[in-house]
Order: sequence, then C-alpha cells, then structure tokens
Amino acid sequence: MATHPDRSILQLAASPYAVKASYTFLDPPETTPQIIQAPHRALVQTELTRPGTHLILHDATEFNWPDAVPRAGLGAMHKGYQGFLVHSSLAVKWSWNHQTPREPLTILGLMHQTFHARVPKPVDEPNDASYPRKFRAKESDVWLDCLKVLEDKELAGLDVIHVADRGADIHSYMKKCQDLNHGFVIRAAQDRNVIDLHEMPMGKSISLARQQSSLGQFDLYLRARPRQKARTAVLSVSTVRMTLKPQKVPKEQREAHRAMDCTLVRVWEAHPPAGLEGLEWLLLCDREVTRFEQALECACIYAARWLIEEFHKCLKTGLKAAELQLETANRLFAAIAVKSIIAVRLLALKENFRIDPQRSAASCGLDPLELEVLVAVSGKTLKTVREVGLALGRLGGHMNRKADGMPGWMTLWRGMDRLQSLVEGVRLARLLPSFG
Repeated sequence: MATHPDRSILQLAASPYAVKASYTFLDPPETTPQIIQAPHRALVQTELTRPGTHLILHDATEFNWPDAVPRAGLGAMHKGYQGFLVHSSLAVKWSWNHQTPREPLTILGLMHQTFHARVPKPVDEPNDASYPRKFRAKESDVWLDCLKVLEDKELAGLDVIHVADRGADIHSYMKKCQDLNHGFVIRAAQDRNVIDLHEMPMGKSISLARQQSSLGQFDLYLRARPRQKARTAVLSVSTVRMTLKPQKVPKEQREAHRAMDCTLVRVWEAHPPAGLEGLEWLLLCDREVTRFEQALECACIYAARWLIEEFHKCLKTGLKAAELQLETANRLFAAIAVKSIIAVRLLALKENFRIDPQRSAASCGLDPLELEVLVAVSGKTLKTVREVGLALGRLGGHMNRKADGMPGWMTLWRGMDRLQSLVEGVRLARLLPSFG
C-alpha cells in the first residue's frame, strides 16, 4: 500500500494466496485501528513531549457505501447508504513568524483516530423518549476520545492546543481541555448564554462578539472552493472575554458542564467582493486575548486546520480509501487505519518541501534509493529539498514554471507513484543475473 497507495488488495497481491492472507490479517476483531497504529501513535506522543508548542488538529469525515451490498458492522448514513465516521487527530509542530498566516508546518503524525458506526435506537423506545437519550453514548463523544488518551500524567501538562471546527463546540469537550491544562481554538457553532461574576445574564455570546470594535486587519489567502475562486481576503479581528453559562444536564454530568471562562475571537471580512458572502470565524479560545498580535495568532492557529482537511482528502481521493470493496466493518477499519499512516507520509512530504526549501536534499524524506532513482530519472543534480520537490512534481505532471509554484500533494502523489514503480524496477533488476 505504501508503494502504490491507490491500488486495491487484488492489484497489490502477487498471488491468490496473498489475497486470502491479506483478508485473514484484516478480518479478526483483534486487528483494530488502535493496535495497527500503536507504534506510530507512540512515536507521535514522544514528539509531543519535546520542547515547543504543538497543535492537534481534529476533524471527522464520512465513508459511505451503497446499501445494495450489505456490509456487516456498518451503520446507517444518508438515504440508501451505509458506512461510518472516521475522526482523526493530527499532531503538528506550531511555529509562527507574526507575518504569514499560513505557515508550512512540521507534521508529527496521527495522535488518535476513532472509527464510529451508528447504532440504531432500541426498537421498543418511543421517538419522544428524551430522558434515556441523555445517558446513551452520543456520536459527539468521539471528540472526547483523543482527550482520554492525553489523560496520562506525562502528557496532561504539555504545551498543546486543540484546533477544531464547529463540531467540537461542546461545553464538556472544552472543559476537559482546560482540566488537562491544554489550550483550544474552536469555531463556535452555538450562540451561548453569557453570565457575569454574580451569574447574572449578560446576553448571547455571538451578539456580544459582533458588538466589539476591530483591533486591526490582516490579509489571508483563501483557497479555491466549489463555485469560489482563490482570493486574498482583508480580515478584521476583535475579542471579548466572557463566562459561558453552564448547560442544563442530568446531575451526574454537571461537573463537566460547569461555568467556563473563555475568549471569543471574531475574524470577519468587512468588505467582501460583490456577490460573495463575507468570511466570518467566531473562535472560542481558552487564553486571554487582548492585543491584535494575540488575536492574529489565534486566527492563524485556526487557519492551520486546513491540514486535517487535506489529510482526509488525501486519504479518500488520493489513496481511494472510500473505494475499498472489503465486506465487513473490521476489514474496512483495519485497511483504512493502514492507509491513514500512508496519507500522513504523503501530506508530510508536501509540507517538508515548504518548511525550509534550501535544506540539503538528503533531508527531503525520501530514502537513499528513492533519491538516487529520482536523480537518475530527472537527469539533474538535486542539491536542495526544493529541487527534490520540483523533480518529484515533474514526474507527476508539474510543469515547473516559475508562476506554477511548488506542486500540490496530488501532483506529488502521482510523482511518488511513478517513482515507486521505478524503484521497484531497480530492485528487481539487481536480482537478475544479467544485471548483477
């Protein structure tokens, strides 16, 4: 899979026996994503203990297959589809020069990954039975799974900031981050009640944030999206410190939902182009933010979240994890757990080319034989990481013109796929007597 990430098991296996052996390996209940990824996750945890600030980027994505071919262990998704959610937590090293909102980041790897298949409610439970639902495991609990791993004493006090989209706007989740002495930057989804020191109501959180004056402006490059071209937006930032009122929950859950102090950082586009809706982020942050530089860093931390979206795109599109034809949830979970580690490598390769383009080519992330073959096929002496990235991109169809910039991960992936075929040919050639 690492050599040819987009190929199916049938295409990768050298014989029918190898196909059957692959299914046998993926099938047992013991072959869980947690066990498969354990060595990788242990390395990531070790990296998190090193000096410096680290971000853990969280996001969830859906995997769907048609109901026409039932697969054991999958849950109901959209109408006519079965599948599951994959919640990924990607660790990166944070560095910021106070100027560039989207810095290239050193990717450490997957801190955690949860696979969740929806379970239907009990047949005999009425539709209006709200009380039992309060105590049942919720789909939103997947956000807390990574935090449970970080409860270890050696990890609880780390300089870690959790970054997530609106799905993580959960009171108990943010409170758990604070209990672990971890930071968070989470996009707000709910307009919460705000109270003062005497627990008297002060209004709604989003309304209060929109009443604050701007602390300053900065430029942010926005990637192209469906029906929207790439552009550079001029964004304003403001902040307000507030105490969020605890939610009404059963007595057993009140400790996790007590009142919480946080800062709401608003990032908005005051004058968007004609015909386009202006960008607005409402970011819940644990730390006090009073100056423009602090608010800007908070916005830049959230902007780094695009990497986890790229990771899932790499996993589903580049590695074709959503096209696996395995027939049980166990097999699908195990195969996607393997592909997830490969996706980390492909994504890290792209970021590695951007972090310090003038580093020695030997530190590009390719092994010596891969680099030797790339030099031979490019016909050039590759001295720097940037030259390696351009040579690899050229194999994937990049034109290497000045205006093109560095190749994206999809182009690099195509280049890597071709490079691996060439490396495989070199290894086979060395085994042939005529090439000995």
